Amino acid sequence: MLLRALSESEENMQFKPDKKLGFGLMRMPLLDANDPKSVDVEQVKEMVDLFMEKGFTYFDTAWMYHDFESENVARAALTSRYPRESFTLATKLHSGFINTLEDRDKVFEKQLEKTGAQYFDYYLIHGVEAGSLAKYERLDCFNWALDKKAKGLVRHVGFSFHDKAEVLDKILTDHPEMEFVQLQINYLDWESEWVQSGKCYDVCVRHGKPVIVMEPVKGGTLANVPKEVEKLFRGLEPDMSVPSWAIRFAASLPNVMVVLSGMSSLEQMKDNISYMENFVPLTEEERKACFNAAKMINGQISIPCTACSYCTEGCPMHIAIPKYFSLYNENMREDLEKKGWTINFRNYERLTAEYGKASDCIACGQCEGVCPQHLPIIEDLKKVAEHFEGGQ
Repeated sequence: MLLRALSESEENMQFKPDKKLGFGLMRMPLLDANDPKSVDVEQVKEMVDLFMEKGFTYFDTAWMYHDFESENVARAALTSRYPRESFTLATKLHSGFINTLEDRDKVFEKQLEKTGAQYFDYYLIHGVEAGSLAKYERLDCFNWALDKKAKGLVRHVGFSFHDKAEVLDKILTDHPEMEFVQLQINYLDWESEWVQSGKCYDVCVRHGKPVIVMEPVKGGTLANVPKEVEKLFRGLEPDMSVPSWAIRFAASLPNVMVVLSGMSSLEQMKDNISYMENFVPLTEEERKACFNAAKMINGQISIPCTACSYCTEGCPMHIAIPKYFSLYNENMREDLEKKGWTINFRNYERLTAEYGKASDCIACGQCEGVCPQHLPIIEDLKKVAEHFEGGQ
Protein backbone atom coordinates (compact mmCIF):
# COMPACT_ATOMS: atom_id res chain seq x y z
CA MET A 1 0.00 0.00 0.00
CA LEU A 2 2.79 2.44 0.95
CA LEU A 3 4.79 1.78 -2.19
CA ARG A 4 1.71 2.30 -4.34
CA ALA A 5 0.92 5.59 -2.58
CA LEU A 6 4.47 6.85 -3.03
CA SER A 7 4.38 6.03 -6.72
CA GLU A 8 1.14 7.96 -7.13
CA SER A 9 2.56 10.87 -5.16
CA GLU A 10 5.63 11.08 -7.36
CA GLU A 11 3.45 11.01 -10.45
CA ASN A 12 1.15 13.72 -9.06
CA MET A 13 4.02 16.03 -8.15
CA GLN A 14 5.36 16.29 -11.69
CA PHE A 15 4.10 19.86 -11.99
CA LYS A 16 6.19 21.15 -9.09
CA PRO A 17 7.14 24.80 -9.68
CA ASP A 18 10.18 25.27 -11.90
CA LYS A 19 11.63 27.78 -9.45
CA LYS A 20 12.04 27.19 -5.73
CA LEU A 21 10.95 30.58 -4.37
CA GLY A 22 7.35 30.97 -3.21
CA PHE A 23 5.58 34.21 -2.28
CA GLY A 24 4.18 33.87 1.24
CA LEU A 25 1.21 36.18 1.74
CA MET A 26 1.65 36.27 5.50
CA ARG A 27 3.85 39.33 6.01
CA MET A 28 2.82 41.66 3.20
CA PRO A 29 3.56 45.42 3.28
CA LEU A 30 1.18 47.46 5.41
CA LEU A 31 -0.19 50.99 5.21
CA ASP A 32 -0.46 51.03 9.00
CA ALA A 33 2.19 49.05 10.84
CA ASN A 34 -0.21 48.42 13.72
CA ASP A 35 -3.08 47.14 11.57
CA PRO A 36 -2.48 43.74 9.91
CA LYS A 37 -5.56 44.25 7.73
CA SER A 38 -4.15 47.42 6.12
CA VAL A 39 -2.24 45.61 3.37
CA ASP A 40 -0.68 47.90 0.77
CA VAL A 41 -2.47 46.17 -2.10
CA GLU A 42 -0.96 48.39 -4.78
CA GLN A 43 2.54 47.50 -3.68
CA VAL A 44 1.56 43.83 -3.51
CA LYS A 45 0.36 44.09 -7.12
CA GLU A 46 3.79 45.40 -8.13
CA MET A 47 5.40 42.54 -6.25
CA VAL A 48 3.13 39.96 -7.89
CA ASP A 49 3.84 41.41 -11.33
CA LEU A 50 7.61 41.22 -10.83
CA PHE A 51 7.37 37.75 -9.34
CA MET A 52 5.38 36.45 -12.30
CA GLU A 53 7.53 38.28 -14.83
CA LYS A 54 10.61 36.47 -13.51
CA GLY A 55 8.97 33.06 -13.87
CA PHE A 56 7.95 32.41 -10.27
CA THR A 57 4.45 30.99 -9.83
CA TYR A 58 3.89 29.73 -6.26
CA PHE A 59 1.72 31.77 -3.87
CA ASP A 60 0.82 30.77 -0.32
CA THR A 61 -1.98 32.19 1.81
CA ALA A 62 -4.19 31.02 4.69
CA TRP A 63 -7.55 31.65 6.29
CA MET A 64 -6.25 33.77 9.19
CA TYR A 65 -3.22 35.56 7.71
CA HIS A 66 -3.32 39.34 8.04
CA ASP A 67 -6.29 39.11 10.36
CA PHE A 68 -8.30 37.15 7.74
CA GLU A 69 -7.46 39.59 4.94
CA SER A 70 -4.72 37.68 3.08
CA GLU A 71 -7.04 35.59 0.90
CA ASN A 72 -8.86 38.75 -0.17
CA VAL A 73 -5.53 40.26 -1.20
CA ALA A 74 -4.74 37.13 -3.19
CA ARG A 75 -7.84 37.85 -5.25
CA ALA A 76 -7.13 41.57 -5.67
CA ALA A 77 -3.47 41.19 -6.59
CA LEU A 78 -3.33 37.79 -8.28
CA THR A 79 -6.36 35.74 -9.27
CA SER A 80 -8.36 38.64 -10.73
CA ARG A 81 -5.37 39.79 -12.79
CA TYR A 82 -3.78 36.62 -14.19
CA PRO A 83 -5.06 33.55 -16.06
CA ARG A 84 -5.78 30.75 -13.60
CA GLU A 85 -3.39 28.29 -15.20
CA SER A 86 -0.46 30.75 -14.97
CA PHE A 87 0.08 30.42 -11.20
CA THR A 88 -0.24 27.97 -8.32
CA LEU A 89 -2.07 28.91 -5.14
CA ALA A 90 -2.00 27.25 -1.74
CA THR A 91 -4.23 27.84 1.27
CA LYS A 92 -5.03 26.00 4.47
CA LEU A 93 -7.60 24.61 6.90
CA HIS A 94 -6.76 25.43 10.53
CA SER A 95 -8.14 23.45 13.46
CA GLY A 96 -8.80 26.61 15.45
CA PHE A 97 -11.66 27.60 13.14
CA ILE A 98 -13.55 24.33 12.78
CA ASN A 99 -15.59 22.39 15.35
CA THR A 100 -18.04 20.40 13.22
CA LEU A 101 -18.04 18.51 9.94
CA GLU A 102 -20.04 21.35 8.43
CA ASP A 103 -17.43 23.92 9.45
CA ARG A 104 -14.89 22.36 7.09
CA ASP A 105 -17.03 23.12 4.04
CA LYS A 106 -18.04 26.53 5.32
CA VAL A 107 -14.40 27.56 5.56
CA PHE A 108 -13.47 25.98 2.23
CA GLU A 109 -16.34 27.59 0.32
CA LYS A 110 -15.53 30.95 1.83
CA GLN A 111 -11.89 30.51 0.82
CA LEU A 112 -12.90 29.85 -2.78
CA GLU A 113 -15.05 32.97 -2.67
CA LYS A 114 -12.43 35.18 -1.04
CA THR A 115 -9.56 34.12 -3.30
CA GLY A 116 -11.62 33.79 -6.49
CA ALA A 117 -9.33 30.90 -7.29
CA GLN A 118 -11.91 28.38 -8.66
CA TYR A 119 -9.70 25.60 -7.21
CA PHE A 120 -6.57 25.33 -5.09
CA ASP A 121 -3.39 23.82 -6.46
CA TYR A 122 -2.19 22.93 -2.97
CA TYR A 123 -4.45 22.57 0.05
CA LEU A 124 -2.98 22.05 3.49
CA ILE A 125 -4.32 20.76 6.77
CA HIS A 126 -2.63 23.44 8.80
CA GLY A 127 -0.45 23.27 11.90
CA VAL A 128 -0.69 19.53 12.46
CA GLU A 129 0.89 18.49 15.75
CA ALA A 130 0.13 16.08 18.55
CA GLY A 131 -2.30 18.54 20.11
CA SER A 132 -4.36 19.24 16.98
CA LEU A 133 -4.10 15.84 15.32
CA ALA A 134 -6.94 14.32 17.36
CA LYS A 135 -9.31 17.06 16.21
CA TYR A 136 -8.30 16.67 12.57
CA GLU A 137 -8.83 12.91 12.85
CA ARG A 138 -12.16 13.30 14.65
CA LEU A 139 -13.41 15.61 11.90
CA ASP A 140 -11.99 13.27 9.22
CA CYS A 141 -10.08 16.13 7.62
CA PHE A 142 -7.57 14.00 5.72
CA ASN A 143 -10.30 12.12 3.84
CA TRP A 144 -12.29 15.33 3.48
CA ALA A 145 -9.32 16.97 1.72
CA LEU A 146 -8.96 13.95 -0.57
CA ASP A 147 -12.64 14.27 -1.46
CA LYS A 148 -12.03 17.87 -2.51
CA LYS A 149 -9.26 16.61 -4.74
CA ALA A 150 -11.51 13.94 -6.26
CA LYS A 151 -14.02 16.67 -7.08
CA GLY A 152 -11.38 18.79 -8.81
CA LEU A 153 -11.46 21.56 -6.21
CA VAL A 154 -7.96 20.73 -4.99
CA ARG A 155 -5.09 19.37 -7.01
CA HIS A 156 -2.69 18.32 -4.26
CA VAL A 157 -3.25 17.66 -0.57
CA GLY A 158 -0.74 17.83 2.25
CA PHE A 159 -0.22 19.39 5.65
CA SER A 160 1.96 21.83 7.53
CA PHE A 161 3.64 20.52 10.63
CA HIS A 162 5.00 21.82 13.95
CA ASP A 163 6.10 18.98 16.21
CA LYS A 164 8.71 16.31 16.77
CA ALA A 165 10.02 13.99 14.08
CA GLU A 166 8.50 10.89 15.68
CA VAL A 167 5.03 12.45 15.47
CA LEU A 168 5.60 13.29 11.81
CA ASP A 169 6.73 9.75 11.09
CA LYS A 170 3.54 8.36 12.60
CA ILE A 171 1.33 10.74 10.62
CA LEU A 172 3.00 9.88 7.33
CA THR A 173 2.80 6.19 8.15
CA ASP A 174 -0.92 6.49 8.93
CA HIS A 175 -1.60 8.83 6.00
CA PRO A 176 0.62 7.87 3.06
CA GLU A 177 -1.99 9.51 0.80
CA MET A 178 -0.68 12.94 1.83
CA GLU A 179 1.43 14.23 -1.04
CA PHE A 180 3.70 16.82 0.58
CA VAL A 181 4.63 18.34 3.93
CA GLN A 182 5.27 21.97 4.84
CA LEU A 183 8.00 22.29 7.47
CA GLN A 184 9.76 25.05 9.36
CA ILE A 185 13.31 24.75 8.07
CA ASN A 186 16.19 27.14 8.59
CA TYR A 187 19.81 26.81 9.57
CA LEU A 188 19.07 28.11 13.08
CA ASP A 189 16.50 25.38 13.79
CA TRP A 190 18.21 22.58 11.87
CA GLU A 191 19.64 20.92 14.98
CA SER A 192 17.09 22.31 17.46
CA GLU A 193 15.76 19.61 19.75
CA TRP A 194 12.42 21.39 19.86
CA VAL A 195 11.80 22.42 16.23
CA GLN A 196 13.84 19.52 14.82
CA SER A 197 14.07 20.91 11.30
CA GLY A 198 16.74 18.44 10.24
CA LYS A 199 15.10 15.39 11.75
CA CYS A 200 11.69 16.25 10.31
CA TYR A 201 13.23 16.81 6.88
CA ASP A 202 14.85 13.38 7.06
CA VAL A 203 11.47 11.80 7.91
CA CYS A 204 9.97 13.33 4.77
CA VAL A 205 12.87 12.03 2.69
CA ARG A 206 12.34 8.52 4.04
CA HIS A 207 8.63 8.68 3.22
CA GLY A 208 9.25 10.13 -0.24
CA LYS A 209 7.32 13.35 0.47
CA PRO A 210 8.44 16.64 -1.11
CA VAL A 211 8.90 19.49 1.37
CA ILE A 212 7.64 23.07 1.25
CA VAL A 213 9.68 25.29 3.55
CA MET A 214 8.14 27.90 5.84
CA GLU A 215 10.01 30.32 8.12
CA PRO A 216 13.34 30.05 6.25
CA VAL A 217 14.37 33.41 7.73
CA LYS A 218 12.67 32.63 11.07
CA GLY A 219 10.38 35.63 11.08
CA GLY A 220 13.20 38.03 10.20
CA THR A 221 15.64 36.75 12.83
CA LEU A 222 18.04 35.57 10.12
CA ALA A 223 17.82 38.89 8.31
CA ASN A 224 19.09 40.80 11.34
CA VAL A 225 22.02 38.77 12.58
CA PRO A 226 24.83 39.72 14.97
CA LYS A 227 27.72 41.66 13.44
CA GLU A 228 30.11 38.73 13.67
CA VAL A 229 27.70 36.56 11.64
CA GLU A 230 27.33 39.22 8.98
CA LYS A 231 31.12 39.47 8.82
CA LEU A 232 31.33 35.69 8.36
CA PHE A 233 28.89 35.77 5.44
CA ARG A 234 30.42 38.85 3.82
CA GLY A 235 33.81 37.17 3.92
CA LEU A 236 32.50 34.36 1.72
CA GLU A 237 30.03 36.23 -0.53
CA PRO A 238 30.43 40.02 -0.27
CA ASP A 239 27.57 40.74 -2.67
CA MET A 240 25.01 38.43 -1.10
CA SER A 241 22.49 39.82 1.39
CA VAL A 242 22.26 38.33 4.87
CA PRO A 243 18.75 36.87 4.31
CA SER A 244 19.95 35.17 1.13
CA TRP A 245 21.97 32.73 3.22
CA ALA A 246 18.87 31.53 5.04
CA ILE A 247 16.74 31.09 1.93
CA ARG A 248 19.55 29.47 -0.07
CA PHE A 249 20.25 27.08 2.81
CA ALA A 250 16.69 25.78 2.67
CA ALA A 251 16.48 25.78 -1.13
CA SER A 252 19.71 23.76 -1.38
CA LEU A 253 18.09 20.74 0.25
CA PRO A 254 17.37 18.22 -2.55
CA ASN A 255 13.90 17.22 -1.32
CA VAL A 256 12.68 20.82 -1.01
CA MET A 257 10.32 21.89 -3.80
CA VAL A 258 9.48 25.44 -2.66
CA VAL A 259 10.86 27.88 -0.10
CA LEU A 260 8.26 30.39 1.07
CA SER A 261 9.38 33.90 1.78
CA GLY A 262 7.00 36.31 3.51
CA MET A 263 8.22 39.31 1.55
CA SER A 264 7.18 42.62 3.09
CA SER A 265 8.36 45.01 0.40
CA LEU A 266 9.25 45.24 -3.27
CA GLU A 267 12.89 45.66 -2.23
CA GLN A 268 12.85 42.35 -0.36
CA MET A 269 11.35 40.65 -3.38
CA LYS A 270 14.00 42.10 -5.71
CA ASP A 271 16.72 40.82 -3.41
CA ASN A 272 15.20 37.32 -3.23
CA ILE A 273 14.75 37.16 -6.99
CA SER A 274 18.36 38.23 -7.57
CA TYR A 275 19.70 34.92 -6.25
CA MET A 276 16.68 32.64 -6.74
CA GLU A 277 15.97 33.35 -10.42
CA ASN A 278 18.97 31.26 -11.43
CA PHE A 279 19.46 29.43 -8.17
CA VAL A 280 22.79 27.82 -7.34
CA PRO A 281 22.89 25.52 -4.27
CA LEU A 282 25.27 26.22 -1.41
CA THR A 283 28.71 24.71 -1.47
CA GLU A 284 29.78 22.53 1.44
CA GLU A 285 31.89 25.42 2.76
CA GLU A 286 28.87 27.74 2.64
CA ARG A 287 26.68 25.16 4.35
CA LYS A 288 29.21 24.87 7.17
CA ALA A 289 29.23 28.65 7.47
CA CYS A 290 25.48 28.56 8.07
CA PHE A 291 25.91 26.10 10.92
CA ASN A 292 28.67 28.24 12.42
CA ALA A 293 26.34 31.23 12.16
CA ALA A 294 23.62 29.26 13.97
CA LYS A 295 25.93 28.66 16.93
CA MET A 296 26.71 32.37 17.15
CA ILE A 297 23.07 33.46 16.89
CA ASN A 298 21.67 30.85 19.26
CA GLY A 299 23.94 32.23 21.95
CA GLN A 300 22.21 35.61 21.69
CA ILE A 301 18.50 34.84 21.21
CA SER A 302 16.48 35.01 24.40
CA ILE A 303 13.00 34.24 23.04
CA PRO A 304 12.88 32.27 19.73
CA CYS A 305 9.66 33.87 18.45
CA THR A 306 9.04 33.90 14.68
CA ALA A 307 6.42 36.69 14.84
CA CYS A 308 3.72 34.57 13.19
CA SER A 309 1.19 36.43 15.41
CA TYR A 310 -1.07 33.42 15.95
CA CYS A 311 -0.94 34.30 19.64
CA THR A 312 -2.36 37.79 19.26
CA GLU A 313 -5.67 36.99 17.54
CA GLY A 314 -7.46 35.81 20.67
CA CYS A 315 -5.52 37.61 23.38
CA PRO A 316 -8.16 39.09 25.72
CA MET A 317 -5.73 41.79 26.87
CA HIS A 318 -4.71 42.78 23.33
CA ILE A 319 -1.01 42.31 24.11
CA ALA A 320 1.39 42.80 21.17
CA ILE A 321 3.30 39.66 22.09
CA PRO A 322 5.60 39.27 19.04
CA LYS A 323 6.45 42.97 18.99
CA TYR A 324 7.41 42.91 22.66
CA PHE A 325 9.50 39.77 22.21
CA SER A 326 11.33 41.40 19.31
CA LEU A 327 12.17 44.47 21.40
CA TYR A 328 13.29 42.27 24.27
CA ASN A 329 15.54 40.17 22.03
CA GLU A 330 17.13 43.27 20.57
CA ASN A 331 17.89 44.61 24.01
CA MET A 332 19.33 41.31 25.16
CA ARG A 333 21.90 41.62 22.37
CA GLU A 334 22.90 45.06 23.59
CA ASP A 335 25.52 45.86 26.20
CA LEU A 336 22.96 47.37 28.57
CA GLU A 337 25.42 47.79 31.41
CA LYS A 338 27.40 50.10 29.16
CA LYS A 339 24.47 51.81 27.40
CA GLY A 340 21.98 51.85 30.24
CA TRP A 341 19.12 52.78 27.92
CA THR A 342 18.11 51.98 24.36
CA ILE A 343 15.43 53.29 22.02
CA ASN A 344 13.52 50.08 22.61
CA PHE A 345 12.36 51.35 26.00
CA ARG A 346 10.69 54.23 24.19
CA ASN A 347 9.37 51.90 21.48
CA TYR A 348 7.85 49.69 24.16
CA GLU A 349 6.18 52.70 25.79
CA ARG A 350 4.72 53.78 22.45
CA LEU A 351 3.33 50.32 21.76
CA THR A 352 1.68 50.13 25.17
CA ALA A 353 -0.30 53.26 24.32
CA GLU A 354 -2.22 51.10 21.84
CA TYR A 355 -1.73 47.56 23.13
CA GLY A 356 -1.86 45.92 26.53
CA LYS A 357 1.36 45.86 28.51
CA ALA A 358 3.25 42.63 29.02
CA SER A 359 2.30 42.86 32.70
CA ASP A 360 -1.40 42.88 31.73
CA CYS A 361 -1.21 39.16 30.92
CA ILE A 362 -3.84 37.20 32.86
CA ALA A 363 -2.20 33.83 32.13
CA CYS A 364 -5.27 32.45 30.34
CA GLY A 365 -3.04 30.26 28.16
CA GLN A 366 -4.78 31.03 24.87
CA CYS A 367 -1.49 32.15 23.31
CA GLU A 368 0.46 29.08 24.36
CA GLY A 369 -2.25 26.83 22.97
CA VAL A 370 -1.77 28.15 19.42
CA CYS A 371 1.97 28.94 19.39
CA PRO A 372 3.66 26.83 16.65
CA GLN A 373 6.99 27.20 18.49
CA HIS A 374 5.44 25.98 21.78
CA LEU A 375 6.98 28.90 23.64
CA PRO A 376 6.31 29.48 27.37
CA ILE A 377 4.73 32.80 26.45
CA ILE A 378 3.29 33.54 29.89
CA GLU A 379 6.69 33.25 31.54
CA ASP A 380 8.38 35.12 28.70
CA LEU A 381 5.93 38.01 29.10
CA LYS A 382 6.97 38.22 32.73
CA LYS A 383 10.57 38.67 31.59
CA VAL A 384 9.49 41.40 29.18
CA ALA A 385 7.49 43.15 31.88
CA GLU A 386 10.36 43.05 34.33
CA HIS A 387 12.77 44.36 31.72
CA PHE A 388 10.69 47.20 30.29
CA GLU A 389 8.42 48.00 33.21
CA GLY A 390 10.55 47.02 36.20
CA GLY A 391 11.84 50.51 36.78
CA GLN A 392 8.51 52.26 36.23
